[in-house]
Amino acid sequence: MMPSQSSLENTIEEQIRRWEIEKRKKYKNPIRPVITLSRLPGALGGDLARKLAHDLNLDLFDQEIVERISADDTVGRQIVESLDEQDRSVFDEWISALGEDHRSSYEYLQRLTNVVAAIGTHGYAVIVGRGAGFILPKEVSLRVLVTAPLGTRIRNVMRRYGAAEAEAARQIMRTESERKAFIRKYFHADLTDPVNYDLVVNTENIDVDLAAATIKEIFNSRRWYAYSPQ
Repeated sequence: MMPSQSSLENTIEEQIRRWEIEKRKKYKNPIRPVITLSRLPGALGGDLARKLAHDLNLDLFDQEIVERISADDTVGRQIVESLDEQDRSVFDEWISALGEDHRSSYEYLQRLTNVVAAIGTHGYAVIVGRGAGFILPKEVSLRVLVTAPLGTRIRNVMRRYGAAEAEAARQIMRTESERKAFIRKYFHADLTDPVNYDLVVNTENIDVDLAAATIKEIFNSRRWYAYSPQ
């Protein structure tokens, strides 16, 4: 369910307040990594994102929130304007490095890119879907794909929503097709190609808790570097 306008505004206001508190910290870490999580429908990617955000104390931006912010010019500007001068310089470097396709070909892509880049510049977040892993520099993001065999995903949807097998399969195939088409249209990439990710998690035999523990270990152990444009 998409958040209401008032709910969205309240969510963004609270998020900006948290960012303001972080700004006032005397020793703000210049490197603030994020997790970008792509997922096939029914693979429990949403559950995993919530678990990671909770356990790592990261802000969670799910697909619905990112989509809604990107569709609202006023809220999108609020997100970008929440950056201080130093962070705005980083943001501008990221946007510039993305190339002309992201700046001029689609108005929606421009707004989406600005929103995701602003969230990524603030850092310490889990961003679900909307091609975030294709927008943010790989130096500052852990790019994860959550997948599972079709049969497993169908059973997950049947259990969670009480759907019949045929209906669960239709929902999964429709959503998967839409997500693949989105990535293909805007980023000229294959959603399921493992080379686009740092880690691919198959939840058929690895449950959410174990997957989260593995990702947390990598996130906390990885050597992070400040982004440097080539």
